[in-house]
Amino acid sequence: MKKILSLLWVVFTVTLSNAQGTFPVNGSHDVRPKKYAVTNATIITSPSKTISNATMLVDGQKITYVGTNKNIPKGYVIYDMNGKYVYPSFIDAFSTYGVTQPEIERSNPWSSPQVFESPKKGAYNWNAAIRSETRAYKDFTIDEKKADELQKLGFGTVQSIVKDGIARGSSTIVSLAKTKDNEVVLKPESAAHYSFNKGSSKNSYPGSLMGSVALLRQTYYDANWYAKQDKEYNISLEEFNRMRNLPQFFEANQLLDLFRIHRIAKEFDISYIIKSAGDEYKRLAEVKAMNMPLVVPLNFPEAMDVSDPMDANNISLSQLKHWEMAPANLSMLAKENIEFAITSEGTKLTEFWKNLRKAMEYGLTEEQALSALTIMPAKFLQIEDKLGTLEKDKIANFIITDAPIFESNANILENWIQGNQYVLQKSPEVDVRGTYKIANSNISLFIKGTTKNLKAEIEGVDKNNSEVKLKVEDKLFHLRYKLNNEELVSIQGYISNKNPIQLTGKMYHEDGTMSDWFAERIKPFSEDLKNGKKNKEKPEIGKILYPFVAYGNEELPTAEDVIFKNVTAWTNEAEGILENVDVHIRNGKIYAIGKNLSAKGKTVEIDGTGKHLTPGIIDEHSHIALQAINEGAQAVTAEARMSDVVNSEDIAIYRQLAGGVTTSHLLHGSANPIGAQSQVIKLRWGNAPEGLFFGNNMESIKFALGENVKQSNWGVGGQRFPQTRMGVEQVFVDAFTRAHEYKKALVHNKELVRRDLELDALVEILDDKRYITCHSYVQSEINMLMEVADRMDFRINTFTHIMEGYKIADKLAERGIAAGTFSDWWAYKIEVADAIPYNASLMHEQGVLTAINSDDAEMARRLNHEAAKVVKYGGASEEDAFKMVTLNPAKMMHIDDRVGSLKVGKDADLVLWSNHPLSVYARAEQTYVDGIKYWDIDKHEAKVKEIELERSRIIRKMLDDKSNIPKKKNTSKDK
Repeated sequence: MKKILSLLWVVFTVTLSNAQGTFPVNGSHDVRPKKYAVTNATIITSPSKTISNATMLVDGQKITYVGTNKNIPKGYVIYDMNGKYVYPSFIDAFSTYGVTQPEIERSNPWSSPQVFESPKKGAYNWNAAIRSETRAYKDFTIDEKKADELQKLGFGTVQSIVKDGIARGSSTIVSLAKTKDNEVVLKPESAAHYSFNKGSSKNSYPGSLMGSVALLRQTYYDANWYAKQDKEYNISLEEFNRMRNLPQFFEANQLLDLFRIHRIAKEFDISYIIKSAGDEYKRLAEVKAMNMPLVVPLNFPEAMDVSDPMDANNISLSQLKHWEMAPANLSMLAKENIEFAITSEGTKLTEFWKNLRKAMEYGLTEEQALSALTIMPAKFLQIEDKLGTLEKDKIANFIITDAPIFESNANILENWIQGNQYVLQKSPEVDVRGTYKIANSNISLFIKGTTKNLKAEIEGVDKNNSEVKLKVEDKLFHLRYKLNNEELVSIQGYISNKNPIQLTGKMYHEDGTMSDWFAERIKPFSEDLKNGKKNKEKPEIGKILYPFVAYGNEELPTAEDVIFKNVTAWTNEAEGILENVDVHIRNGKIYAIGKNLSAKGKTVEIDGTGKHLTPGIIDEHSHIALQAINEGAQAVTAEARMSDVVNSEDIAIYRQLAGGVTTSHLLHGSANPIGAQSQVIKLRWGNAPEGLFFGNNMESIKFALGENVKQSNWGVGGQRFPQTRMGVEQVFVDAFTRAHEYKKALVHNKELVRRDLELDALVEILDDKRYITCHSYVQSEINMLMEVADRMDFRINTFTHIMEGYKIADKLAERGIAAGTFSDWWAYKIEVADAIPYNASLMHEQGVLTAINSDDAEMARRLNHEAAKVVKYGGASEEDAFKMVTLNPAKMMHIDDRVGSLKVGKDADLVLWSNHPLSVYARAEQTYVDGIKYWDIDKHEAKVKEIELERSRIIRKMLDDKSNIPKKKNTSKDK
């Protein structure tokens, strides 16, 4: 009796524990133990482990056993899954399931009133793009329709995110069970999230990609300061700091975002997990070196409409190649051992399995795919103790399929989530698939396919005449086929669940008679039934280009030792122009200049007879290779950096190499008085963004005067300060007043001072560690800024444009201020009404260091012609004119110790011209940067042919693609 009472007590306590919860029940309690046994299945417990004829026990939400030869305890509901496959349910590490996403309204920053501070009420951050207080779990609710869609794909768990802002707050991990909201939340706060998209924020700032980077960097420094102070309370920063121990997720919208994210990661010692854009194959070596795990979408582009040759011509080579190569992205990542998970985000759910199987056609293995859908997302989300594999004590999340899941004919029949069964497709009572022997004949029947899409074949009759149709409904079947005498027979009958399975029925002949028909299964179904599994060949794809645009290289070129023989060398040094000399470059430097030079080994010898060798052209004012030009939302944006938006894939780099340009000074635009920090790059075509950086050079910043900064053409309405020329002056005075105060505070007690990236840059100016390039036009404003500089104790390095520089050349020379100007631009706006083509020569004659710059991607290709105009208009010597696009800009940029002239020891940045470099007939035949030949006019012609062949190959392939769906017409400058 005591034993019975003890047993009843155990049952009662187990039942009671299963019934525990805070929600009352309206009516009678129905508390039945959820105990299930899945038996006779092929269970794939993890990507690398499969158990045949296995049993799995589920008690409530937990798995209690997985293995073979297990005696099933009493009280378990048994599911015989003979012939079925069981996998862990998938995990999506980046989803918006169940949480409301904000509506994003975009206003025109050039005509809308400025919103400086966030209108959000409460003790939150001044900028609403910093939304660290967001909690996805607080907004979560089950979305049954979306849950159904994701369950059918095989997902059982997702990480739900509010995709709003630069700092997006925390996500939550939820199951896709359709029970109660509070029952499916597995981890209320799972990760902190970031992006470069300010989302629904009404703040005008940031107004650009570089501004987004700057705001996030400043927020990290603000949060560090906030943690050590007691002067203010800021909910956003409080939460920002609190979440720094969670996994850190960063959404990238393009490949180049990874380089920006990696810079932030290094600066603040953060390990990010990246939701990528799916194009990482373009820079595999660099992505691998970053060592940042990826969550990758299956967002493969569809075939574009190339039926019209004119439309096809408007599709860039990079678009064509991405269409072809995107499906290989995952296999390439796997080959490089880069950790990644797969997400459904960014992919049409109806295309998910199609694209996943396509990725596998391109080399992704089954084990890699399953790992990316289970154990890798579990690892990233730090829930591998609960999910990702089928093991004892883990949550009972699993899917049941009628075939190995990655086979094209597989169906997901059931998805069990937290021990709850969701039947997605009804499984037949009997798996009729297999090989059958038809009685009293030499005919064999093969039934294969999936349990939901059966296919039948007959062997033993004339194949040319055989027509086999099979229909199965529960235990009834209908079969039709032709006999050798071409008689079409129909069989109707029953399916027995005996062992072996039997098909019994009546055969109906064309003459109206009927006979008994019987078949018995002699071999169960397997994937290699009859003809064996067909191994598809891996699709052929083209080569990766660096950069991934037209004229990119399959391999980056390397430096060579070269001797240019018998050239006319424009040294830009005291030696002047040397005729019939040799120039030897070695290890990326100018090694020797002289006559009859010789070298041993692998030195390349180039006959330069009748040709001219010059230093590479340097463009002191350029906006190429940038993904953003202006951050104009505030009057002072010195915290922003052009280096954060360098676009290494810009075709303008290649085109300017063809014009002899080797170095460019990438400047912010002229939207505000104090713009972003500039970036000097070398045109190392094919390198990633940081590979373009000049390196070890003094840095600069862009200032601006005139109509643009006071927003003369920005429309009407409440614009930001300033709106008058005197307001512009006040911006400079105020900025440097604050900079002086900040500098003093740093000296007094650096530890207590909140680091301000904007003021850091201005202090660098005060300390002569950063120089100013100022956009300017009229003399009155130029005088104003010089006077402000005198008063506030900073130095102006260069006035660029400076169309009225000839009026104040003496003042420029007195202060040692350089001038970058156009050769003959005028009358394009009111500020240039007094511009003259003699400006450069007049300033040069007064001792002003003068350069001719482009401010234009097209003009930069012809800066040698612009220099020639100085000879024409102002009578400058040819050498002095050519220095205006080589040595003089190098001096302005404080890099003349390395470039700008032909001198032993300097960087081998040079150009071989077919003719006099100031002649309109001159062509740059070869352009070298660091001794590496990045432009070769002869190889260019070969590249043009290669591009046409590659375009033609992919277009033919696209035309043959059966899934070709006409897309919206596209245009691109990259051909």
